[in-house]
Amino acid sequence: MIEFKHILCPIDFSDTSMRALTYATACASWYGAQLEILHVVPAFEHGVVPERSGGISEPGRPVSRDAIIAEMRRSLEAAGTTGVNAKVLAQEGRAHEVIVNRAHARADLLVIGTHGRSGFNRLLLGSVTEKVLRTATCPVLTVPAAAPAMTAAAVAFKRIICAIDYSPSALKALRYALELGRQADGCVTVLYALEYMDPEEPCEHVDFDIRTRRQHFIDHARERLHAQLAQEPTTWCEIEEVVAIDRAYKAVLQQATASKADLIVMGAQGTAGVELMVYGSNTQHVVRAATCPVLTVHA
Repeated sequence: MIEFKHILCPIDFSDTSMRALTYATACASWYGAQLEILHVVPAFEHGVVPERSGGISEPGRPVSRDAIIAEMRRSLEAAGTTGVNAKVLAQEGRAHEVIVNRAHARADLLVIGTHGRSGFNRLLLGSVTEKVLRTATCPVLTVPAAAPAMTAAAVAFKRIICAIDYSPSALKALRYALELGRQADGCVTVLYALEYMDPEEPCEHVDFDIRTRRQHFIDHARERLHAQLAQEPTTWCEIEEVVAIDRAYKAVLQQATASKADLIVMGAQGTAGVELMVYGSNTQHVVRAATCPVLTVHA
C-alpha cells in the first residue's frame, strides 16, 4: 500500500502556487501526512514585505524572513489547512536546488504549480518547476493554472488517467494511480498507446496481410494490458482499459479531456517514449498542456 507521510509544497504567493497548496492540503488530509510549505528567496533582509503582484518578491530584492513566514501562515489559512499537520519554512538559495534538496531529505510527495500561456510553454518561476521535475526523485504532483479552483475539502481524484508502457516507472505509476483511485472510490483509465502505427484503418485495396498484422498488434496490446490489470482488485476502484493508436501524449490528453479527468499519472522514464529527461517527451508534453494535475513518478 502506498502512503504519503511527508508532503512538500513550494509556493511563490502566486495564484497558481496557492492552487497547488490546496491540492497539497487535500493530500495531507487524506493520508494524515506532515505538510511542509516552502518559500525560497535569494537573500533575506529585515523589514521588507513580499510582493503579491508578480507572484514572488521582485527579482534581486531582499525580503524579511519574518515577513515571509507571516505571509505563508496567511496562505495556509486561505488554503483551509485547519486540522492538517502543517509547518512553514523560508530558506535562502537557488529555488530549484533548495526545493530538490529538501525533497530528497524528507518528502515522499512534492506538489508544485505550473503556469503559462497557450499550451503552458512556460513553467512556474521560469524554469524552476521544470528543473525540479528533472531532478526530484520522489513523485511530483504538478498543478496547472487551468486546474479547477476549489477548497481542499472538495478535491477528489475520482477520474484518473494512467499512461503505461510497462517500464519500471510506468508500473510504479500504476500503483500510485490505483491507490489514489481506491482512496477516492473512483475510476482509473489505464491507457497504452501504439505510437508507431498509422491511426487510420488501411483502405480496402491494401494487402490483406497488412490489415491482419495491424489487427494482430492491436489485439496483442489489448491482451497484454488486460493480463497486467486482471490481477488488480476492483472492490474499491473501477479500472478501464484503453488501447490508443497515436502518440502517447496526444492519446493521454485526448482521453483526459473526454473523461474530464481529475488527475493524470505517468512514469518519468520509459521505453515507449515516456521520458522526462528529453525535450519533446510525452511526459513533458502532458505536464505542459494538461488542464488537470499530473502526478509524475520515477522508478
